[in-house]
Amino acid sequence: MNKQPNNLNFPIKPLVLTIAALCTISATNAHAEAKTLTEASTLLEAMGDPNDSQFMKGNNLKIGGWLNTGITYNATDPGDRFNGPITFGDRSAELQMNQLNLFVQRSVATEGSSWDFGGRFDVMYGSDAVFTQAYGVPAFELGTGQPLDRGTWDLDITSNSRFYSFAIPQAYLEAYIPIGNGLNVKAGHFYTPIGYETVPAPDNFFYTHAYTMQYGEPFTHTGIMANYTIDKNWAVMGGAVTGSATGGWDGGWDQQLGNWAGLMGATWTSNSKATSFNISGTYGARSEISDDDWSMYSAVLKHNITDKMHLVLQHDHGFADGLAVNGRLQDTEWYGINTHLTYDIQDNLVAGIRGEWFRDDDGVRVCAPGRTAARCAAGSFYAVTAGVTWKPVKWLNLRPNVRYDWVDSNAPVGSQPFDGGNQKDQFLFSTDMTMAF
Repeated sequence: MNKQPNNLNFPIKPLVLTIAALCTISATNAHAEAKTLTEASTLLEAMGDPNDSQFMKGNNLKIGGWLNTGITYNATDPGDRFNGPITFGDRSAELQMNQLNLFVQRSVATEGSSWDFGGRFDVMYGSDAVFTQAYGVPAFELGTGQPLDRGTWDLDITSNSRFYSFAIPQAYLEAYIPIGNGLNVKAGHFYTPIGYETVPAPDNFFYTHAYTMQYGEPFTHTGIMANYTIDKNWAVMGGAVTGSATGGWDGGWDQQLGNWAGLMGATWTSNSKATSFNISGTYGARSEISDDDWSMYSAVLKHNITDKMHLVLQHDHGFADGLAVNGRLQDTEWYGINTHLTYDIQDNLVAGIRGEWFRDDDGVRVCAPGRTAARCAAGSFYAVTAGVTWKPVKWLNLRPNVRYDWVDSNAPVGSQPFDGGNQKDQFLFSTDMTMAF
């Protein structure tokens, strides 16, 4: 990705102006708030976008990013200030800078008779980075109990902060190959195509995430992936991924490189584009030295009930062989269903609700966040989240929401998932803002 040096400071200027505008908002009344937002938006537009320059457009290059920050109130007032197994908003009563993400990208063609090449590189700093670092889930050598090498990709650049670190969630090359209807190929490190919710804050309706996304699916892959559109209704995806002790999940460049896994999926879209159905998954061995399998699939149905009301229904099911459960190795599984229902109140204001059931009877998936001591709770987890997304200006998105979680579990007090192990349920009240630049 080539870029003129005098444009490297592009993301900083609008970011500084945005933060200044938000600081001013906190000290003004409602009328002044709207005026400040309008003035900040006008100033950003007046600065111009380097992506509109002849050089950037001529080379199909784009640079940009976003800042996502939020705060959560936990009604149980946990003493350790952790919101149980909730990630991407895991701290209670503390303002978090979740994601400062910068990227450079050259998109490739999606049709035509000519080859095209590009790629993308992302770097993220913030409290979400620890959950997206490419080192996979630690695994242990059977018969010895010794941990396998986690690798050092991402860990080498992390900070010494307890809550803030770096991640490189994407670094890939991309090619468009003019075969048939056109074949798109990615090679490198990229976000998973599996499931509905994803890591980047601008791409999700809610601030907090479903258990399926947090614990049931991969976040990233390292390897190669190809996408092909068969016709106006069908598209397929397939690839081979490696670098992980969990069958190709969240692996880096220097760990388990001999442990290859399959990645595949298919999508059907109706003629009207109002309905689509995707099923995708991954399958592979747990590690280079183990024959135990690690696999999962996700099925996602999307349907526009009306022009304004939209439904998403998702089912995930995962399997892992030879995991340690209560001091012995056994085959395990996890599965669940979640649904999103949203309604477009107006062009810049959408209301939504999400409900979920996620079952982890063996207690091998739903654990405390990665920066605390491991504390897993077996049982069925339930969650209901309601909120809105509001874009008062095109570069600012606000997402207040309320969430109630509870678990059906026989775990004793001290081993429950919420309030430091003392509660079976909790209420969360959250809000965040994402500023694109």
